[in-house]
Amino acid sequence: MYYLIKSSLTECTAEEVHKGEYKYAVSLTPEEWQKQQSSFDMGIELDIKPNDIHNTKAEVNYDSLTGTFSVPSRRNLCGDDYQYAFALDEKGIVFIDSTGVVDRILKRIARTKKWRVPCLERCIYDFLETIISRDLNLLESYESELDEIEDDMMNPETETGLARVNEIRSDLRALRVHYEQLIDFGQELQENENNFFQPENTRYFRLFTDRVTRLHDTATSLRDYTMQLRDMYHTQIDVKQNRIMTLLTVVTSIFMPLTLIVGWYGMNFRYMPELNAKWGYPAVIGVSLLIIVCGLWFFKKKKWL
Repeated sequence: MYYLIKSSLTECTAEEVHKGEYKYAVSLTPEEWQKQQSSFDMGIELDIKPNDIHNTKAEVNYDSLTGTFSVPSRRNLCGDDYQYAFALDEKGIVFIDSTGVVDRILKRIARTKKWRVPCLERCIYDFLETIISRDLNLLESYESELDEIEDDMMNPETETGLARVNEIRSDLRALRVHYEQLIDFGQELQENENNFFQPENTRYFRLFTDRVTRLHDTATSLRDYTMQLRDMYHTQIDVKQNRIMTLLTVVTSIFMPLTLIVGWYGMNFRYMPELNAKWGYPAVIGVSLLIIVCGLWFFKKKKWL
């Protein structure tokens, strides 16, 4: 797809792009790029293979700026990334993409963005901003979900595991790595080493870098939150185990003297006056009940129950 950067992205033909009247944004497949790259006159031989793209970065060349994007899908952050490349100079930018995601982004910009002062820098900024446009809502949803998990952990009647917390932590780790690469990417554009960009317009890249930095800080805070929830979960498990051990200790302490009485009167001695006494059986019952009551009173007083 071919676009001219006017008051908005305006779809055009390849011939209109090469006239040079306006700066442009173009999306090509790797096969189309191999056939047409000489017509863009960027002074490079860029051979793009999707399997060779592993991160988001920008590289400065003599006559151009090239790089790659590896963007996690917001629907499945730990799944396969959207991978595409780009090449730009002072005349415009060409995206090399086989996934179709760049076409969707450019169509969205063409439909929703209008500019008072059209420029290549603003077009690139809007493209980058579209990549992260939903991330704040995503992070807020993670925060709300973690708050609910924390409330469930504090409720002793609710059984809450760490499976979802671990999933969120993995997603946040993927986002943090992505944001770190975008920050480096934005700073590389802001350097403007080849003077492809108007100095007054590099502020767009600074705005983008600042926004990604805030998202990165939020993701880091949420990841720390997941670590706190994991510690809280293990603490709750320890508390429950301690309560169980306390209960078992109380039961054992109460039944130990009763076991002693049973063992004592279970011995087959001939001369045991209590065996022939009428009050012997009721006395043993009374002593046993007294031991139980005294034991429970003692543990209550010590606040072990």
